Amino acid sequence: MRRAALLQVCVNGARDVAQHPSLSADATVVADSAARAVAAGAQEIHVHPKDAAGRDSLVADDVVRWVRAVRAACPGVPVGVTTGAWAEPVVERRLAAMTEWTELPDFASVNWHEAGADEVAALLLSRGVGVEAGIWDDAGLKAWRRSPVRAQCLRLLIELPDEPAEVVHSHAEGMLAHVHRAEPDMPILLHGEERSTWAAIDLAIERGLHTRIGLEDCLTLPDGTVAPDNAALVRAARERMLLCRALGSLAPGRGSPSA
Repeated sequence: MRRAALLQVCVNGARDVAQHPSLSADATVVADSAARAVAAGAQEIHVHPKDAAGRDSLVADDVVRWVRAVRAACPGVPVGVTTGAWAEPVVERRLAAMTEWTELPDFASVNWHEAGADEVAALLLSRGVGVEAGIWDDAGLKAWRRSPVRAQCLRLLIELPDEPAEVVHSHAEGMLAHVHRAEPDMPILLHGEERSTWAAIDLAIERGLHTRIGLEDCLTLPDGTVAPDNAALVRAARERMLLCRALGSLAPGRGSPSA
């Protein structure tokens, strides 16, 4: 039986807080934004904990503060964080910081094109944290396919770069084919960023894959206008999902009269 498609909200990302009024270095402000996104239909939250200056951080005090704030605002909703190497480029220091986390997220994304991905994922798994395997390019895909922990991942996160919408389909289909050959039953979350965002969401809906939306990935609604907040982006994505289901339920052979 096909798993129900998941809609995750990626509330902030590594963006500078000056890029949008809903972005902030204050955990409670972003947690409130996450709560509104959940009310709009998001089922999971992906957040980038920040330090006092608004930079992505893996330091335990920062991770604890942000994860607790989001959980307090969104009780019962799974919360994930980044482990991006830009927050701590030295693998040993990254691992040391994660070892000190006292408020563990439900899951964390690990970018397999980054040095130390296997070690980061193994540490998360040993602590009971789910791993989203982030695959951005062919190098990351090859590294993940060689990984001794690939089958233990919660899901695969296929991340399409900022590229014209018309190339999204062929790019994504190629990556999906490679993933299915390696791990046929691995859940997949497909998403894009900036120009590829909405085309990637539409393809994920079409294929019955998990997807995500939020100010990390893009600042605009499908019509190109700036989104007021994460909740507006989630509502737009949910509308597309519901429309697809409605059209599918009217298709010939699904219990409705043929056209």
